[in-house]
Amino acid sequence: MIRVGLVDDQSLFRMGIRMLVDSQPDLEVAGEAGNGVEAIAMAAEARPDVILMDIRMPVMDGIAATTAILAATRASGATPPRIVVLTTFDLDEAATRAIRGGASGFVLKDADPEFLLAAIRTVHAGNAVIAASATRELFEHFSPKVTQPTEPEAFAQLTARERDIFQLAARGLSNAEIASGEFLSEATVKTHISRILSKLGLRDRVQLVVFAFEHGLNV
Repeated sequence: MIRVGLVDDQSLFRMGIRMLVDSQPDLEVAGEAGNGVEAIAMAAEARPDVILMDIRMPVMDGIAATTAILAATRASGATPPRIVVLTTFDLDEAATRAIRGGASGFVLKDADPEFLLAAIRTVHAGNAVIAASATRELFEHFSPKVTQPTEPEAFAQLTARERDIFQLAARGLSNAEIASGEFLSEATVKTHISRILSKLGLRDRVQLVVFAFEHGLNV
């Protein structure tokens, strides 16, 4: 069973999501919260696998709560939950900050129920909800451009070929697109991406895009 935490200040909205989640044989609601402070307590007590986190809430917003929950679980040695932020806008500056803070992506509040269920299962499996291309679009809109690129120590571990693949992935290209342009198999590209993520200590391709933007390595 995938245990899901629901965080939203509208109880009626939470009720609808609870009914949707509990209707699935492989999902169950582990806990609920109406603001960020309650979300931190719920995450510590219920230990959900995935948290659906509203961004705009009273007392503490979803961005601060996301950062606090991930920091607390890592400090305790527990496995951090996957967090999906809920927003009403496609291009939302707050979603950009949430992803930078460790969220696995965002879902629109008016998304189809099947899409929301798929998002829960996707992040639980270790993948990001939104494509790297969508992440790049978000960061191009809302992140200040780094004028002086900096290469972290870990970046020096990448081979010349891995750096090439890194740049293509940072542009939001899929494995298939990279494979086609570089005359490689998709399996080979997937292997390169896995090694790059491992060497840089990144969780997924979305974090790779964030890493590139933060260090001015996106071209």
